[in-house]
Amino acid sequence: MVRQKNLSTAGLIAAITFMNMYPPLSTDMYLPALPEMGKYFGASEFLVGMTLTVFFLMFAVSIVIFGPLSDKYGRRPILIFGASIFTVASIACMTASNIYILLAGRFFEGVGAGAVITVATAIIKDSFRGRLMSKILVVTQAVGAIAPMAAPLMGGFLLRFTDWRGAFFILTLVGIINLILALRFTETLPKEQRYNGEILDSLLLLKSFAKQKTFMLILLMFAFFTLPFMAYLSVSSFVYIENFGLTAQEYSYFFAANASVSIAGPILYLKLKTWMSNERLMQFCYILAIISGFLIIFPGHISAWTFLFSFLPFTLLGPLTRPFAMEVLLNRAKENVGTASSMINFVPNLFGSLGMALGTLPWGDFVTGLGIIILAATVCSIFMFKFVSDKL
Repeated sequence: MVRQKNLSTAGLIAAITFMNMYPPLSTDMYLPALPEMGKYFGASEFLVGMTLTVFFLMFAVSIVIFGPLSDKYGRRPILIFGASIFTVASIACMTASNIYILLAGRFFEGVGAGAVITVATAIIKDSFRGRLMSKILVVTQAVGAIAPMAAPLMGGFLLRFTDWRGAFFILTLVGIINLILALRFTETLPKEQRYNGEILDSLLLLKSFAKQKTFMLILLMFAFFTLPFMAYLSVSSFVYIENFGLTAQEYSYFFAANASVSIAGPILYLKLKTWMSNERLMQFCYILAIISGFLIIFPGHISAWTFLFSFLPFTLLGPLTRPFAMEVLLNRAKENVGTASSMINFVPNLFGSLGMALGTLPWGDFVTGLGIIILAATVCSIFMFKFVSDKL
């Protein structure tokens, strides 16, 4: 275990925690400004929503690519690269003169964020052991639950003093701070412990998991739950602000209220696991999803409040199914666990980017479109479940 020369243990933990804030800050913080951005650029909801889709797609791809690269070349160069490209991309977004420059900036923000998050996870395993490692994982998970609530509130607050560019100014500062931390970071992966083979060989390990039929069916079964939530993420500001007439600040309160439910997910999972089989737990998840889908299609149109409460059951599913999926899939991965982890993270993020694109299609009514996406994704997941229910 390598000691940090320029960072104390507390400083390293703080740096890792800060790195884990990249995804929610990069997406949720500027959600309140999406309608304003559409008017500024004269762009459709679909094109504005693509700024989220492109980010998540490249974030997913980067997770797969930079994991093996950090195993071969070390954590520090990948961390510096990720923080640098994220910072430059954020400046490009902040100064974008048209929607296409903004999309290009978001593309490279996703690349940088994926590199940073991948390395942050690896650093935890490199630097800590036992109960301390468990505590740090809990801290980073807690940030993952709190940040989606805080980010839109921050974004709504910024809109009181500035326009949509304010969010990307904050992201630029985040990138600069992370770059400074990266430059002070001492490499945690000694050369003798690095991967010595061809980089292509390490990437091809992913192919071996893709060929494992049961593993992939289970992974796809859970990944379908990611698709509707990301669709909600891409259209929620349009629904609350344009459909229901809320201000950007009011929207941020509703979004934060919805996100707060996610805190109960892991607790509920631990409770249900004590008296439910995995098969029964999946059936419970499907019931929640179907209820949420029908509620959104029918009373969800009435007001901002009915829309909020209609989506809450589905919000609960995300943090409930994530630890469930991780446990089931890692138990099936007997070797190359790091590669399995990359695949487990990649596929849901890929589905998430698809969900964002589907959510902002010209449905005519985003609320009905979201309800249809929930029900369709649930049906697809149930289809997968039929083949693997006895293997959970």
